[in-house]
Amino acid sequence: MRPGRKRREAEAAPKRRPAPAGTGRRPESRLETRASSDAVAGRNSVVEALRAKIPAKELLIAERVEIDERMTEALRLAKNQDLGIKEVARGVLDGITGTTTHQGIALIIKPFGYKSFDAMVAGAKKPGLLIGLDGVTDPHNLGAIVRSAAAFGADGVVIPERRNAAMTGSAWKSSAGAAARLPISQVTNMVRSIEDAKKAGYFVVGLDAEGQESLPGFSLAQESIYVIVGSEGKGLSRLVREKCDLILSIPMDSDMESLNASVATAIVMYWVAEKRAIQE
Repeated sequence: MRPGRKRREAEAAPKRRPAPAGTGRRPESRLETRASSDAVAGRNSVVEALRAKIPAKELLIAERVEIDERMTEALRLAKNQDLGIKEVARGVLDGITGTTTHQGIALIIKPFGYKSFDAMVAGAKKPGLLIGLDGVTDPHNLGAIVRSAAAFGADGVVIPERRNAAMTGSAWKSSAGAAARLPISQVTNMVRSIEDAKKAGYFVVGLDAEGQESLPGFSLAQESIYVIVGSEGKGLSRLVREKCDLILSIPMDSDMESLNASVATAIVMYWVAEKRAIQE
């Protein structure tokens, strides 16, 4: 390469314009417009969420969106619930929902009101029944467990902040409204919640296919119990399993794979409720 060629190429290259001074902001992007709130997107999903009266803040509609029957119903339901209705650019809606398939509509959900673990234990009946989730990442499973917990008289559901589903719009909808009447606690450390439950007089029972004891032989139904279910794939985490007083399994056909987390939890809660009802 000849001397000076790099300099001539640099001089010939188009120069970039500096960003306008004083703004301190980059151009609007999907990342910047992403909302911290949970959002339900899509016409059918939004209508279903509004029908279920999921606690929401506002309804967002894309500019120049086509108004059909579903959109009309969503607007009517939002007005009846005194929700704010805002028209926004489609790009803003892309960023808030994290998808481009929102069909021009999104419902912004209010942050869920979790209860402290101590308050949940203090408000529990005697004998108490708490349900803990350890790595259940599907919000539909979480919602189904909350629904079953309310149906079978549990005193609350405990979930960890990390590596677990939270009470989003999807979980709320799956709970069929049960999340509004059942205490749900989000804790930073499941092991600490186990230790606190034991101090309050609870027996901690882990639910796992490789349990030490089968459900028909479970003899602690009349005691205060804290039942913890793990993820379908990995089961209970090592530390949680080590802290449990007992690992319980559900008898089933050997050719069958492990049960869905929400189904397994519902079976145990039903069994406990039946045993307690017999003793009353």
